[in-house]
Amino acid sequence: MAKGGSRAGGRGRGVPGKRPGAASASGAKAKPTKTRRPQPSPGPSPTPPAEPPMPTTFLLGAIPGATPGKWIDTWKERMPRTSLELVALAVAEQRRALRDGEVDAALVRLPMDKDGLHVIPLYDEVPVVVCAKESHLTAADELDMADLVGEVLIVPEDDVLGVRVPGAVEPRFAPPADTAEAIATVAAGVGIVVVPMSLARLHQRKDVEYRPLLDGPASTVALAWPADRTTPAVDAFVGIVRGRTANSSRG
Repeated sequence: MAKGGSRAGGRGRGVPGKRPGAASASGAKAKPTKTRRPQPSPGPSPTPPAEPPMPTTFLLGAIPGATPGKWIDTWKERMPRTSLELVALAVAEQRRALRDGEVDAALVRLPMDKDGLHVIPLYDEVPVVVCAKESHLTAADELDMADLVGEVLIVPEDDVLGVRVPGAVEPRFAPPADTAEAIATVAAGVGIVVVPMSLARLHQRKDVEYRPLLDGPASTVALAWPADRTTPAVDAFVGIVRGRTANSSRG
């Protein structure tokens, strides 16, 4: 055998001169393989609470002069399985009806005690002067307080404006029970009455006229419902009043 020749294979098999478990050329030892513990499988997702079902009937209160017709039409289109019943309310009874649950929501006149209620103002009504058709007040298209000096001002018991006219004359008879009776008295040629325009239209007669009172108090109509009874039906009606489309989210 020739001198200087190397021994074939060195010690054992594999890389010449490298022992099992020896460090690599960089000097780092091989990392032992870690055994991963099995992770517990996640439990079932919590089921969200079910929303209360829509009722078969939604009771909407409305004070005299309110005009919810367009909203009712939209309700009938969107909510065919829940009938909407309109409940007439006197202004003096609007707060009690909401408190006692006689209605689910109501179109009311402000001001009103808002404690425990959600209230959304909707629109302001112009005050008007209702007078006999032959009255000299009909010569003008619009009136102000100064035009009413010396006029007999009739204030019915269901008055919603609380207007007081400086220089007006107080009637010598008891206040009429309601606006309809007051306007009937005006039609007989006795005095004037100041009401929101919707009430003048509601009690329109051939023998009376009405004119806007420029510096008179406006009347605000609002939607109100108990704060602790915001049901799906109430929320649906609020959406209609606010102009939400059928596919829009709340907001």
